Amino acid sequence: MQTVVDQPELATETGFVRVTGARENNLKNVSLTIPRNALVVFTGVSGSGKSSLAFGTLYAEAQRRYLESVSPYARRLFNQMAVPEVDEIDGLPPAVALQQQRGAPTTRSSVGSVTTLSNLLRMLYSRAGTYPDGQSILYAESFSANTPEGACPQCHGLGRVYEVTERTMVPDDSLTIRERAIAAWPTAWHGQNLREILITLGYDIDTPWRDLPKKDRDWILFTDEQPVVPVYSGWEREQVQRAIKRNLTPSYMGTFTGVRKYVVQTFANTTSPLMKKRVSQYMLSTECPLCHGKRLRRESLSITFAGLDITDISRISLSKLADIMRPYADQTTGNVDQMKREAPEKALVVQRIAADLVGRLDVLLDLGLGYLSLERSTPTLSPGEHQRLRLATQVRSNLFGVVYVLDEPSAGLHPADTEALLRALDRLKASGNSLFVVEHELDVVRQADWIVDVGPAAGEQGGHILYSGPPAGLAHVAQSKTRQYLFDNHSFTSPEPRPANGWLRLEGVSRNNLDNLDVAFPLGVLTSVTGISGSGKSSLVSQVLVELVADALGDALPDEDEADPLQDVAPVTLGGRIASGMAGIKRLVQVDQKPIGRTPRSNLATYTGLFDHVRKLFASTKLAKSRRYDAGRFSFNVPKGRCEKCQGEGFVMVELLFLPSVYTPCPVCQGARYNAQTLEITYRDKTIADVLRLTVDEAYDFFGEEPPVRRSLHVLREVGLGYLRLGQPATELSGGEAQRIKLATELQRSGHGNTLYILDEPTTGLHPADVERLVTQLNGLVEARNTVIVVEHDMRVVAGSDWVIDIGPGAGEAGGQVVAAGPPLALAESEKSRTATYLKRFLG
Repeated sequence: MQTVVDQPELATETGFVRVTGARENNLKNVSLTIPRNALVVFTGVSGSGKSSLAFGTLYAEAQRRYLESVSPYARRLFNQMAVPEVDEIDGLPPAVALQQQRGAPTTRSSVGSVTTLSNLLRMLYSRAGTYPDGQSILYAESFSANTPEGACPQCHGLGRVYEVTERTMVPDDSLTIRERAIAAWPTAWHGQNLREILITLGYDIDTPWRDLPKKDRDWILFTDEQPVVPVYSGWEREQVQRAIKRNLTPSYMGTFTGVRKYVVQTFANTTSPLMKKRVSQYMLSTECPLCHGKRLRRESLSITFAGLDITDISRISLSKLADIMRPYADQTTGNVDQMKREAPEKALVVQRIAADLVGRLDVLLDLGLGYLSLERSTPTLSPGEHQRLRLATQVRSNLFGVVYVLDEPSAGLHPADTEALLRALDRLKASGNSLFVVEHELDVVRQADWIVDVGPAAGEQGGHILYSGPPAGLAHVAQSKTRQYLFDNHSFTSPEPRPANGWLRLEGVSRNNLDNLDVAFPLGVLTSVTGISGSGKSSLVSQVLVELVADALGDALPDEDEADPLQDVAPVTLGGRIASGMAGIKRLVQVDQKPIGRTPRSNLATYTGLFDHVRKLFASTKLAKSRRYDAGRFSFNVPKGRCEKCQGEGFVMVELLFLPSVYTPCPVCQGARYNAQTLEITYRDKTIADVLRLTVDEAYDFFGEEPPVRRSLHVLREVGLGYLRLGQPATELSGGEAQRIKLATELQRSGHGNTLYILDEPTTGLHPADVERLVTQLNGLVEARNTVIVVEHDMRVVAGSDWVIDIGPGAGEAGGQVVAAGPPLALAESEKSRTATYLKRFLG
């Protein structure tokens, strides 16, 4: 397949980046030339190789070259990418990557820290705040809850204090210790060990807890002593006492740990999110009585600016903060005149810091983020919001001659917000920078100066450069799947809406910016909930609706084990109830973008369950039966089947100190993950390791005679994931890919009917061609008598829905209302809805 360059003579000019022989991931030894000082958009279907080229090759090489110029010690402070597989790259400037945030950032990270606005505020309060009489001057770090100088001494800057009480540790005091009255103690052997130690110590474990002497209860729960005593496993109290008197040899020596000490130590030291979550349920979290949840020392909170302490000003919206600071920046407030008379140097500090704050805030407001507050915790932000915060910081930095590599900056953006994004990108370009953007949103692609289209398909069928040149030239590339959506100006015909089978009505919903809202969702159809970023869509659907329906069904909410459970103080639904409609819902399925696993041991095959079928096939082979290998033998997570050198990881890490750590294939199993005996078993001439290396598309052909496996693979292909390898680690998957794997897992199950499916922006990371496939699957769920509700910005999905609910009209306090509701054609005519303009344009 030949690379197409619209203007090949440009390759000899300066001002271009030239790539020769790129082979990262699925790239097929590609070479191309792209301009600097331009907006270059990388397009192609999901999995075609766009990110491998933009991030895995161009950005990785730019980072490598930069790090060669810094000291060896400083290199260790960077998260260094692997050296890319490429022959040569010429003309590559320094690069800054703005990727989608993956994983769970710390709860101590906030909008203020990401944007550095909090640093400016601390300086403002330190140098120009209103101090009480007699208060000494405080330095800026005294206004940070993350420093010893600023943190409240009682809650250590968390804003909350945690108690472990008798009631939390022993929820049912009618039980005996043997009956596990002490619920906070560990289960399994460790808990049994602690109970047997109590027998040795002479405590009665067969009397109901409430009937035990208080001094005994208090010692067991609250002692810090850790006596080491002989343990006689399985013996009763009298037998143990006789054994001690006769000095019999014990089963072992056991160390006692008080219940509170166990809970606190486990919470502080465990690396297991599940263990941390388990012990956290025995700790009471309450607002700190000293700082009242404001996290700072009293001295820091006594200093104000514009009548607000630093915590109060950090809790207001960015748009309101800009309104407060603008008069100080413009020197149009009387307070500045008074300062000039009383303390001229203080007036100068206020004007300069306020002007910097307003300049930074204006960029954030222009990117549609005015509804956020500085105190907003980073884990509560969407990936799109987080990326735009970092983009705003770069716009304000005024760097020159840098390549910015962006990963779908339009993710999570309403079309109205995308226009603001394009203005920000224009500002970066106008400052003399280059923009390399991986993007699917056609409004962004249309603004490109240069398009690099990768394809033609995904995975092994991708990795070729179909076109590299000015946008107009792509219209003549027949193989391009992007071309037909960019240039074929056919209007979309909205399908005839399906009638609702009833209505799920919520009343009095109050959460975040939703205030006593009434809303009705039609049942048995596909509904899109729209609105600009921050309007309240996710609060309504992914939070309140999920919580109320789960509660009505008696279901437990999904495990939020990514975050620190005690620091997770997100508000619960403050108000709201289901007025009617639950008779039509028997089951709730929330398909979100959280990872399908946090380690490389979790992958597509294990999550979907198809690997269970595959392992059984290997166990059913003649050789496996003769050796009595069961299906468990073919798991890389168990000792009998895995390679012991790498513990089933497939690679070993080589620490190179000042250079990036190198991960090399395991020298024993060569990356196969299994031991040699397991790999002697083959199914149709492939080992279990060979099967894990197959893509979904390849496996679909390979398992042609196995209906259970083929059914799972078929659904994965239908949601656009045919390019993923069966053994692809969960840590390598994007949020959108993880969400589609979850959707495929649900789709392959036998039809239930009367299920409510809730999806939050399922088109994230999808090419328009893949969006159409996704919509087909969603409609399939509806045809099977289910209800599907999606929070969505993609007009292709909205136009294909049966019903649309538009939330707004603005963001934050300016949103939170149902602006319009109805079928797509009717909503497109609404004069109140900001979505209507873009929907009408899409419908032609």
